[in-house]
Amino acid sequence: MEDVKVALSRELTFFDITMIGIAGMIGAGIFALTGIASGIAGPAILLVFLFNGMIATFTGLSYAELGSAIPEAGGSYIWVREAMGDLMGFIAGWCDWAAHTIACSLYAITFGAFFSEIIVKFVDIPQKNVAVVSALAVVTFLTYVNYLGAKESGRLGGAVTLFKVIVLVIFGAFGVYKTLTTPNWVSAFQPFMPHGWVGVLTAMGLTYIAFEGYEIIVQSGEEVKNPERNIPKAIMASLWITVAIYILVAFALIGAVKANIPSWMYLGQLKEYGLIRVANQIMPFGSALIIAGGLVSTVSAMNATIYSSSRVSFAMGRIGYLPKVFSRIHAKHRTPHIATVFSYLIIAVMCLLPIEAVASAADIMFILLFVLVNAVVIILRLRRPDLKRSFRTLSPYLPLTAIVAQITIGYFLVANIEHGDIALEVSILWIFLGLFVYFAYAEKERMRREEEVTKTVYEEYPIERKAYRILVSVAHPTYGKRLAKFAEVIAKEKDGEVIVLNVVNVPRQ
Repeated sequence: MEDVKVALSRELTFFDITMIGIAGMIGAGIFALTGIASGIAGPAILLVFLFNGMIATFTGLSYAELGSAIPEAGGSYIWVREAMGDLMGFIAGWCDWAAHTIACSLYAITFGAFFSEIIVKFVDIPQKNVAVVSALAVVTFLTYVNYLGAKESGRLGGAVTLFKVIVLVIFGAFGVYKTLTTPNWVSAFQPFMPHGWVGVLTAMGLTYIAFEGYEIIVQSGEEVKNPERNIPKAIMASLWITVAIYILVAFALIGAVKANIPSWMYLGQLKEYGLIRVANQIMPFGSALIIAGGLVSTVSAMNATIYSSSRVSFAMGRIGYLPKVFSRIHAKHRTPHIATVFSYLIIAVMCLLPIEAVASAADIMFILLFVLVNAVVIILRLRRPDLKRSFRTLSPYLPLTAIVAQITIGYFLVANIEHGDIALEVSILWIFLGLFVYFAYAEKERMRREEEVTKTVYEEYPIERKAYRILVSVAHPTYGKRLAKFAEVIAKEKDGEVIVLNVVNVPRQ
């Protein structure tokens, strides 16, 4: 019987994965963080989105190269482990898990803020309380959905993406028209950098999470038609379509919004409610449309990140980085229910923190992960030149540029953003907890599993040596069989034994 190779079907087209990337990047970043970032950078919010798009592009190309060279399930921490060893591989997976769970908390807080804008019109309850309860309720519900195994269908995901893109493009078009038809509209953009480059770099750090969606494109590589060509193209297309929409909306907000103080300052005061509360100034029924787009977008993003974060911890449990309980599959629903519950607990706790702290903590985790991935590209070019790379980025120049830029915006984020100290404390606590888990459990478990594999593959037994021995050197399976049969005939005649030798060249590590 012939061996049958089982693989995922390659059905996703360039358009499909471009939409997947856009879906991952147009969410809480534009609906909730644009107002806060405008208050930090001023009209230079336009540069913030442009520069973040450039940095994300450099890192996205590093993902594309590694995805073509090491197309294994598991993503970034598999690549980091290959280049830097088990400890750094664990840290990468640990940060990846945190990044996705905290990002889900950001989406939940955004949902709560938008939903509370509707509820407070009918009940006399403080809006902050309504927002927190709404965030926890929707996360609990979607976790239960994932526990049962229901997943968002691809067509529904594409429809949601198109809906929010259309909403934002219409909103931006109205805003641009209103801006350009206002006399002396240029004055709204002056001064362009009220807080200088410090404001720009700080806002870049805060909003960098908005551009991490390209990671999903690379993770879908096994299901993409012509991945060597389509994945890099989709990364570029999705990133720059997203950047264009962000800049369009930011331009509309800065130019069209009128208040007693500069528009960027007013948006900063409104924080996560900024887009909702000024939308009616820009277009008819603007607030209702933005609320609808924000709610649909955040529910979709939460569902996806609950799914992805639970799968990261499930995979880490399966390979021995986390306790085996994380790799358990529910007997009835066939879902990693324990991993899902642990991810939910992290999400729920982070929902109780201020939105700036949550966004900053997610940014720190993603920045750490992306710095490691860019470093891996450079290291593997030196250590593993034998790897087949169907796509190559301009290494080491682009990865090094991305590393320096990401560390820089991370520093300004922690140093200047409101509640940045909370984000830093959460991140440090998470890393130290990860180191404890690694040295207390993961390292020993990995060594135990390697010993089991070694015993399974190779175990010595005392053997009786015969005086007459024939050595058969095997270099090719076909010739090896013939030589072994020929040696067997001679060995039987001489009452001897046959020793088969095969030499395997191992690449330099």
